[in-house]
Amino acid sequence: MSRPAVPAVPPWLAHAFRAQREPVPWNAVCRGALAAGPSLLAGMLLGRTALGVLAAIGAMLAGINDRPGGRRASVRRLGVPAAAGAAGLLVGTYAGQGLTAVPLTLVLTALGLAAGGISAVGPVASAAGTQLLVAAAVGAGMPAADPGWQRALAFLAGAGWLLALRLALPTPGSLAGDFRFDGERAAVAGVYDAIAALVEAAGGPHATARRAALTAALDHAQDALAGPRLRGHAASAAERRLHARFAAALPLAEAATALCWAGEPVPTRAARGPRRLAAAVRADTGPGPLPAPHLPPARLRAPGAPPVLPALRALDDALLRAAEAFDRGEGAHRGLPVRRRGTRRALRAALGAGGREYGLRVALCFGASAAIAQALHHARWYGPHTHWYWLPATAVFLVKPDLGPLASRVLCRAAGTVLGALVFAGLAAALPRPAGLIALVTVCGALIPVATRHFAALTAVVTVLVLALVMAGGEPQASAGRIGETLLACALVLVVGHLPMPGERGGGVRDRLAAAGGAAHAYLLHVLGPPGHEHAAESGDHAGRRVPSGESGDRAERWTSGGGPDDRAERWALRREAYRTLAEARTAISHAAAELPALARHTEGTDAVAEALERLVDTTTACAVHLDDTGRLTPRHLRRLREALAELERLERRGVPVPLPAAA
Repeated sequence: MSRPAVPAVPPWLAHAFRAQREPVPWNAVCRGALAAGPSLLAGMLLGRTALGVLAAIGAMLAGINDRPGGRRASVRRLGVPAAAGAAGLLVGTYAGQGLTAVPLTLVLTALGLAAGGISAVGPVASAAGTQLLVAAAVGAGMPAADPGWQRALAFLAGAGWLLALRLALPTPGSLAGDFRFDGERAAVAGVYDAIAALVEAAGGPHATARRAALTAALDHAQDALAGPRLRGHAASAAERRLHARFAAALPLAEAATALCWAGEPVPTRAARGPRRLAAAVRADTGPGPLPAPHLPPARLRAPGAPPVLPALRALDDALLRAAEAFDRGEGAHRGLPVRRRGTRRALRAALGAGGREYGLRVALCFGASAAIAQALHHARWYGPHTHWYWLPATAVFLVKPDLGPLASRVLCRAAGTVLGALVFAGLAAALPRPAGLIALVTVCGALIPVATRHFAALTAVVTVLVLALVMAGGEPQASAGRIGETLLACALVLVVGHLPMPGERGGGVRDRLAAAGGAAHAYLLHVLGPPGHEHAAESGDHAGRRVPSGESGDRAERWTSGGGPDDRAERWALRREAYRTLAEARTAISHAAAELPALARHTEGTDAVAEALERLVDTTTACAVHLDDTGRLTPRHLRRLREALAELERLERRGVPVPLPAAA
């Protein structure tokens, strides 16, 4: 007797139960405990409790952005949103003090439109847009006697204190070498570990997932190393050494990706070299003896021996060159593959389809929630407290697509707020004041880095923290009012999220796919040359191409004019951008697919486009490695290229927007 079929959980509901699984970041926990609570205590001791509350809010928002990575990168990741939050608090304070309800609503709506468009530029810009609007709502909806500039400075002081802790305190296990680069070392070591994992998975069912994990590790390391600097180059020997070790991982990653594309198992000991390099990066030491190359060069292969994978020879070659880079100490390198994100590209992202759609929705949600909150405040409908910022601040978090699908965000926010409000109501009745409230703020600040792995948990912790701050500032306990305002914001954002907007729905997904298609096109043309190269590859005519000539000799000496190390560095930079934009598109597509059916249908078919682009980029990488080794492509490479391009053309005929230019 067969068991009854279990109904499948809808994607929009399943996403609400997903949580990130990561080790507890004890260093971030310590920073959180030393940030918000002490900031509030300092304000109380100085007799400026209201400013202490704002400093604690600044530390809390900075703690939400305090993620693993390099110290220098944290300056941008924490500092830019904090500066935007201070500006929002300044504007909100003076607008709330000098404008009546209707002009104030219009100002906040305009801020929402600008912040929403800016958020489409990237993660840091999105965090800046969020803090700008949240702080503006707090400034306008939390009236105080302090002037706006003092409130902005207090907010900056709280965020700056957490940033100072991030820069000054060493993390566990960072005493090897220069502790300033412990986050960077961990990120670079993670790249070598991901390379080893991909080599081990080659030819197996987990190869695709391991390749995606390698992309994520490279993205994380690239961000960790590419933080702001006063000079245009690495200033210390430790930093130059770390940059050189990251650069040495790029050809290894390329060879490992080509092995994944080949789909054939490789010797298990092939992964030992990258593992040893990862350990050397973590300990900031030399790698010691590495496994000997297990495949001879083509010129030394015995007659009649079975053919070998060029990607495996490339892995051996890259491993030897990495060993040389490690042995040289700080070494010389040609710089990091930097993302070309200039002002023009940022403006295109903010003013493009995705930026316009998101900006309109944020403006409508933020403006409408501010208007409703002011009306309820003046009618004294939802409680005796004088602050009306909770409703618009909640709407800002709910309308952000990078926090997950809309339905998932709404469910998590509602559940987290109810839980946090109930927990605080129980604690507020038992804790002494103000010492108990300061202790509660300290504990919540320490929990934020752990709670960020799930939106509902983060909401619960932030709700308890903010309610404690409000009570510390002299307001009555307002748990019931916060629950009502949150549910109202959830309903508002659900309605606005389903309203038709000018232009085509799913603009954010299409913008990211377009960026991925452009990056794939640039990478393809760099490796294979202009259209019509396939005939040249089949005939062996490579004149004017950036491909090696000849089939023997040292690979570094076989480049024709126009090629060489600079050419390879450009190729690796283009490959990094292609895989990175594909990963960003994949994330946006997965979020869109987990929306309610009325929203998910607008991006149907985009996952097939991303898959076809990934196959094209993987094949391009395999072609690059094979051309390095033999100087020509095999029929299999050409067939796979044609299949990927034909799949994109087929999707375009079906009406799915395909971002790859026809010239490819």
